[in-house]
Amino acid sequence: MNLPVVSLPTATETVTHPSHHQALSETLELLEWPVVCEHLATFASTRMGLESARETQLPQSLAETLQRQAETVEMAVLDDLTEGGLSFRGVNDLRPVLLRCLKGGVASGEELLAVAGTLAAARKLRRQIDDQELRPVCTALIETMVTLPDLEQRLKFSLEEGGRVADRASPPLAGLRQQWHGVRQERRDKLQELTRRYASFLQDSVIAQRHGRPVLAVKAGAVGQVSGQVHDSSASGNTVFIEPRSVLTMGNKLVDIEARIRKEEQRVLAELSDLVAQDERVLNSLVEILLALDLALARGRYGRWLGAVPPHLLEDPEAPFLLRDLRHPLLIWQHKRSSGSPVVPISVDVSAQLRVVAITGPNTGGKTVSLKSLGLVALMARAGMLIPCSGRPALPWCAQVLADIGDEQSLQQSLSTFSGHIKRIGRILQALESGPAPALVLLDEVGAGTDPSEGTALATALLKALADRARLTIATTHFGELKALKYTDDRFENASVAFNAETLSPTYELLWGIPGRSNALAIATRLGLDAGVLDQAQALLAPAAEGEVNTVIQGLEEQRQRQQAAAEDAAALLARTELLHEELLLRWQKQKQQTALHQEQGRQRLEQSIREGQKEVRSLIRRLRDDRADGETARKAGQRLRKLEDHHRPTKEKRAPKPGWRPEVGERVRLLALGKAAEVLAISDDGLQLTVRCGVMRTSVDLNAVESLDGRKAEPPPVPVVKVQARSGLGAGAQVRTSRNTLDIRGMRVHEAESTVEEQLRNANGPLWVIHGIGTGKLKRGLRAWLDTVPYVERVVDAEQGDGGPGCSVVWVR
Repeated sequence: MNLPVVSLPTATETVTHPSHHQALSETLELLEWPVVCEHLATFASTRMGLESARETQLPQSLAETLQRQAETVEMAVLDDLTEGGLSFRGVNDLRPVLLRCLKGGVASGEELLAVAGTLAAARKLRRQIDDQELRPVCTALIETMVTLPDLEQRLKFSLEEGGRVADRASPPLAGLRQQWHGVRQERRDKLQELTRRYASFLQDSVIAQRHGRPVLAVKAGAVGQVSGQVHDSSASGNTVFIEPRSVLTMGNKLVDIEARIRKEEQRVLAELSDLVAQDERVLNSLVEILLALDLALARGRYGRWLGAVPPHLLEDPEAPFLLRDLRHPLLIWQHKRSSGSPVVPISVDVSAQLRVVAITGPNTGGKTVSLKSLGLVALMARAGMLIPCSGRPALPWCAQVLADIGDEQSLQQSLSTFSGHIKRIGRILQALESGPAPALVLLDEVGAGTDPSEGTALATALLKALADRARLTIATTHFGELKALKYTDDRFENASVAFNAETLSPTYELLWGIPGRSNALAIATRLGLDAGVLDQAQALLAPAAEGEVNTVIQGLEEQRQRQQAAAEDAAALLARTELLHEELLLRWQKQKQQTALHQEQGRQRLEQSIREGQKEVRSLIRRLRDDRADGETARKAGQRLRKLEDHHRPTKEKRAPKPGWRPEVGERVRLLALGKAAEVLAISDDGLQLTVRCGVMRTSVDLNAVESLDGRKAEPPPVPVVKVQARSGLGAGAQVRTSRNTLDIRGMRVHEAESTVEEQLRNANGPLWVIHGIGTGKLKRGLRAWLDTVPYVERVVDAEQGDGGPGCSVVWVR
């Protein structure tokens, strides 16, 4: 794949015409693009990212811009999902050390450790980013990234923290260092012995250092008692610092070993540097990819901090500009970082056929800020950044953004304000002739600085020429004649900055379709100009044409205010209606739940009452049996209670099933976890897994994790039915007579047998064999008559001959 170009040529570098180059450079300065880049750089994670963000270049094609934007969105989403955010800790700019190694130089231990750290950090980032479905663009970007684990392990094996060459890197180095430590310890022991021997001749028992050599502080009068080399003396001359002769040889040996150690360390570093030079291309490619990822993350974090959204860039040069709640990024920075005033958003709605928008209104009303906001947004969108708007902004990809904003007066070049503007506009026209399309042109106070009548004529001709050459031109002006161009050419539109007549101050809102008034006298009144001067100026105003135009404008403003107030009232009424609807719905659902709860509680109370009554009747039957009383009345009471239980047991309501809904490929569904709409791209063979795309995110979800846009749940696919032949008449329990499913009631009365059989049947899990004998047949007839009234008994038959025949009944429960 093609790697993103880290250092792109600007639009000015692709054109050889000097005027074109100057026009584009001036535009970037006038719109304060370098300041935006400085703000972006503060969100970079690495030093090379910070430096590259400060010099952010503009892509030369829509495809490159879209790739940058996709990288920005994917890295921003991943940063939000990662606990603590993505980390570029350990990533370093390896380009200087790679260049040195490539030329045969030797890198230091710290620089080689930086190579190893960068490789480890790159491997960690690749694991976090790699997801073809969720992050296709960034995954494609890291596909060619090679992290060289063998080189990383070799560097970390050979170097210790801080860049020191490890003993394990070279056996000769380990031997030399061990030898050095041994000689040094031997010298230390010898010095301690000499300190004790010459204690009476020493000023201090501490072993000092002079010029890297150990010395003893000997009294000046005892110099002859200690033989050795004098290295220094105290300022008073009372102390002489002597290196004893017995340790001189050891010191020289240590110096020799140290030199050999440094030579061996240099050899190891040279060997490691050569390994790095062999992989120079791979490492340079890795650094470029990490830089692109760092810049994408910086753009994402900057956009999130601004509250920005990704724009919809359109390839069609005739595409409209649709920007809602646009805010100037530098004003947002000033508001958040410097406690400035809140930013007043503006909205831009320029249809495809419009070519020129004339913004009128008072000075200090926000006209120039509106120009700069739109210009910066076009540049930010082209650079792959998020733009501070709401909703989903849309605008065409602008190959050129050209501006004439501010005063071009220059004493050095003998240029007046008017001359400076004309020269800059001339360069803009030349850039439109020789540069790419589409172009966005921003003009501040067009035609100003000269005679109003000539300035008006020049401004009119210029705007008509720009309507033929540029995709969109936005010009601020105070000339009333330019407001009338809209009514003679449908490519023109009017806009104005709002002005509060009561407070005599601007509101900084941008109004479309309504020309504005300069309100010069009103502003002068607010600023405290002499009242007599203002009265005379008011009297000198032409009362005819200008007065009529201002009256029309004032009427349009009042009409807009009334419409806005009506729209706000309607929105408030709609909001109240929605709240009332939600409240009524909640109350209805709560009432429904309470009703169902009360019904369930009533049913439970009734069943409990019936069970208690049956229990009392059975107790009465037992007492009657003991007293040998007539139990026929008790038997009839028990049957009555069972009928009451059956009568009052609620029947389950059978609801007709709602027709099911199953998603199809291409259908839009709602993801329950995100609450957002997504498009179904594929469905698994079993129908239980969906592949969906939500914005730029592509993922797989379960069928029960989605619903239709109208709120229907997904019906699972039908389960294949397997038909199994079974013997009819088999119940859930045992089908063979055993001692557990056999009950002997011989010798009991009918009502006694009923109570006993009923208790056994309630716990039965299959047929029950009841032995009643033959006798007179009264017990059998009474029992079967009672069983015919029991609702949960399916049938009663005589047992087989081997199980008792007519003397035993088999009771089958439902």
